Parts: sequence; structure tokens; C-alpha cells
Amino acid sequence: MKIKMPLLGGWLFAALLLIASPGHAQSAATPADAAKIPAAVDVGYRIGAGDVLEISVWKEDTLKKEVLVRPDGGISFPLVGSFDAAGKTAAQLQLEISQKLDKFIPDAVVSVALLKVISNTVYVIGKVNKPGDYVAGSYVDVMQALSMAGGLTPFAAENDIKVLRRDGSGEVALPFQYAKVKKGEKLEQNILLKGGDVVVVP
Repeated sequence: MKIKMPLLGGWLFAALLLIASPGHAQSAATPADAAKIPAAVDVGYRIGAGDVLEISVWKEDTLKKEVLVRPDGGISFPLVGSFDAAGKTAAQLQLEISQKLDKFIPDAVVSVALLKVISNTVYVIGKVNKPGDYVAGSYVDVMQALSMAGGLTPFAAENDIKVLRRDGSGEVALPFQYAKVKKGEKLEQNILLKGGDVVVVP
């Protein structure tokens, strides 16, 4: 028994309507959705003073600006004004700017890019092969910093290394025993370094 072509065409048309109906269509993610990802899940680099950022708003050519994070940790952006950026990730910052812009540009899609990472500079001095200052794009521990500095010289006092750090109460000296950490001992001394830390190798 042959199916008449008009009837077959009607079935195809109905099937296409069913597939295209709102109940069956999958919702596509928009740039606005991406900008609203909760910032709490981001565990990336924390912005600090001296870093250079590029902030832009999608489809708003006049809202694209290169900004320097001031020594007090603040930045300024059109329509938003001045606010704190230090200590936040790029994702957290773009969400905050989007929220601040909402009364001017609903569902603004904000991008924050790190152009220069300056705040996370650590210093390695003393008996290492390449003493100097090192800008780390991510957080580094003491062993990694010593590796960046080319390692210790043969005359270095391996167990007398100090990490000098400034905190709210002044400067503290944190001990680091390289020979023991190298053996897998005293691993708690292999701390993550903060911007401004000085590793001293006597």
C-alpha cells in the first residue's frame, strides 16, 4: 500500500513543528549568562596593587579601558566610579562591575583581562645563581622561587634560609630549612609566597 505524498508531507511538517516548539527546544547560553557565573567558585589569581587590567563591556565601545590598580588597591571605571579591586579574582571583579552597571546597562556583559601581573613580585637574594626579583603569574612556594633563581650555590647555608615578610605589625622572618624540605621533611616551611616577600639565602 502506497502512502500518498500529501499525507507524508503533512506528517513531516507536524514533526518539524514539534521539534521547534518551546517545550522541546534547548535554551542556548548567552554572554549575559556567562557573566553571571557565581564568583565564589573561582579560585584563580587575586588582583593586587600595580597590576594592569583591561576592562570592557560587550557592544559598548566607549566602555573599554586599561586601568592600573592603585597602591590602595582601588580602580576607577566609567559610570561605576572608584571601588576596590585588590584581593579579588578577575571573575569576581567582572561580576561586581556588571552589577554596578546594571542600572545603566541591564545585563551588561563585562570582561576583565590581566594585562600585567606586578603585585605578585617576590625577591630572592644571597647565595643563589640568579638573585633578583621575580614576577610570578601565579602563586609560588619557597622551593619554586629558589628554582626560579637558578638554585643554591655550593656555599649556601641550606638550613639557614629566611623568608622576610611584612605584615600589619612589621617585618617577620620565617625559617626555611632547604636540606630538610628537599628530603620531604619540614614541608610546612615550604609556604606560598606573597607579593613583596624576600627569600634570603646566606
